[in-house]
Amino acid sequence: MKPFLTLATLPLLAACAATMPPADPDLPGRPAPAGECDAQAGQYAIGQRATAELGGELLQRTGARALRWGPPGAIFTMDFRSDRLNVMYDENYIIQEVRCG
Repeated sequence: MKPFLTLATLPLLAACAATMPPADPDLPGRPAPAGECDAQAGQYAIGQRATAELGGELLQRTGARALRWGPPGAIFTMDFRSDRLNVMYDENYIIQEVRCG
């Protein structure tokens, strides 16, 4: 039950992380310009465990303003947002896909 409660807070914590200052521009994975999501900068997370901390880091590195977690079997609206990062994970909370939209 504890992992479920932790994952239930991920979207809330990730939303807070969206207000964090941008990453150092001299480091790899610097943010994309002004809210435009750059999914390529988040590909390093594939294979890692989904956590609130990683969600915040992904927001910083990809430049996205919003993060949407995708649990197994989830159904999403098809609206496209260029400032949103979608992070899909499996039943073990292992990230399978990182994409914008």
